[in-house]
Amino acid sequence: MTDQHGELDAALERVIEAARHHLTAVRAAQGRVDDDDVWQAYVALNNASYAYDERLLDAFGEVTPWDVDSIDPDEADERFGGAEGAEASDPHPRVISVRQRRDYRVPSVSALLRVAEVARREGTPEDDEPAPVEGVGEAVLELLQSGDGSLGALDVPELEPLDGVVMVSEVGTPVDLESFDDDDAVGPFQPAVDDRLVGRLDEHPFLELDDDHDHAGHQH
Repeated sequence: MTDQHGELDAALERVIEAARHHLTAVRAAQGRVDDDDVWQAYVALNNASYAYDERLLDAFGEVTPWDVDSIDPDEADERFGGAEGAEASDPHPRVISVRQRRDYRVPSVSALLRVAEVARREGTPEDDEPAPVEGVGEAVLELLQSGDGSLGALDVPELEPLDGVVMVSEVGTPVDLESFDDDDAVGPFQPAVDDRLVGRLDEHPFLELDDDHDHAGHQH
């Protein structure tokens, strides 16, 4: 049993070390998309987490909340884009444009303003006094800015999601934000004459699941 405990401790240390390496790679990438070091660190963290989870299950019959599957490093390289130094031989001639809209109902203005003010306060230096959040539009914008900029930042109880739509198009040139005024709500989203709509996905709010389906079991 002692050796089993030692192996478990070592597996946990590998998770911690992999997590630190992943964070270092993410910081160094500074938001670059498809960074190879970030991807490799992600695979290492994933596999270390999987190995620890397996040992914990074997030793005590317990699991972590990480529910990951092992990733083959060689297959991971192929999925990322091939061997190091390989160049893309089939670039797509068009730019892919994704346009998304989702609407929300505000059940309580005061509740939305409070959660937005908390988000603003957390993002304001301690020595500064944050300005009050004025209006629901500013509150929603504050939540987006304090989050990762995606609509996932608006998944809060204070906003009730309604229908939405996602459109994927092939366009000739990428959007030039400098050519539009800051208050232009139409221009950046207006399709050009030669744009080709690939498809449209209609989004509907998720239905509440039964309690029996709220907690998925851990599977290996």
